[in-house]
Amino acid sequence: MKPLTPRFLLYFSQRYSIPIGRPLQTELRRRGFEVAWFCDEEESKAFLSDDELLLEHVEEVLAFNPQVVLCSTNIVPDFFPGIKVQIFHGFSVGKRSSAKGHFNIRGFFDLYCTQGPSTTQPFQELQRTHRHFEVIETGWSKVDPLFEPQTPHRRTTPVVMISSTFTPRLSLAHNEAALHEIARLSRTGKWEFIAVLHPKMEPAVVERVKALENEHFTFYDTTELIALYRRADIMLADTTSAIVEFMLQGKPVVTLNNNRPDAYLLNITTPTQLENTLQSALHPSPELTDAIEQFIAQTHPYRDGQSSRRIVEASLHILKTRHLKRKPLNLLRKYAIRKRLHYFPCLERIKGWWRSFTCKSG
Repeated sequence: MKPLTPRFLLYFSQRYSIPIGRPLQTELRRRGFEVAWFCDEEESKAFLSDDELLLEHVEEVLAFNPQVVLCSTNIVPDFFPGIKVQIFHGFSVGKRSSAKGHFNIRGFFDLYCTQGPSTTQPFQELQRTHRHFEVIETGWSKVDPLFEPQTPHRRTTPVVMISSTFTPRLSLAHNEAALHEIARLSRTGKWEFIAVLHPKMEPAVVERVKALENEHFTFYDTTELIALYRRADIMLADTTSAIVEFMLQGKPVVTLNNNRPDAYLLNITTPTQLENTLQSALHPSPELTDAIEQFIAQTHPYRDGQSSRRIVEASLHILKTRHLKRKPLNLLRKYAIRKRLHYFPCLERIKGWWRSFTCKSG
């Protein structure tokens, strides 16, 4: 009897997770596997393309009957078929507490596909405690295209990519003095600035940054960042996970008031330091270069562009060999996700029974 072709579901909430799923979709299609998407945020659905299969309703997911659900979310419906695999929606940069952040075990997942030693080791420790999931280091699918071959571009003006988190207390884009200095530097023509903001950034802040556009400053309203990473020589940021994604290329990052400054960053505390620091970043010291390489080795050592392949293989391995302890009851979280998706089949059956009973009684 011919074995069934595995079906994979890509589960996401925010549109910035779509570039995480697309390299996985490419790998799954290459292998001839069926793949579909499900989104629990209505406004994010519009950012999928016409050739991507979107399942609009829970009933469609149940009919699709996936063997594997790949999640770039913190929670996933427990009632969806298949093993649940956490692939993460970003790198850990310490913006949130340990109770809410990267290493919070929420009791939904069978497998955590970690990005590198700095995430693998903590999750392996958690695995020994909880025992209801497994941990396999695979690298992160989103950065696969970062390592595709490219033709070098010759240019005389260095490119600075600006990226900012939406958290006001950490955000470069909320700093008026910083924006003023960036506007001044862009007018000098010494650098070409390209800017992106987090999709959740307040519209007023977005408009403030867009207003800086000129011959040497361009704002991009996109979550497809890989092409911009490859184009830029330096990143200017705050405390955003985009720092890690960019730095995997071995390129320097200048940060303003980063909440965890370290030797691999050129961190400044006032916008008046920006011009000299950008100039220094163009000629990184051996110490900075070495610190960046050490950071990469711990965070995401894979530069082969094959993390999606490893995630798929890890998922198939768990699908075949899974022998895990039962997950916690998780009743509050299970109720919350049912409420979010308006999925209460037992209640609907009771209502249907009651309607039938009252009709017969009448």
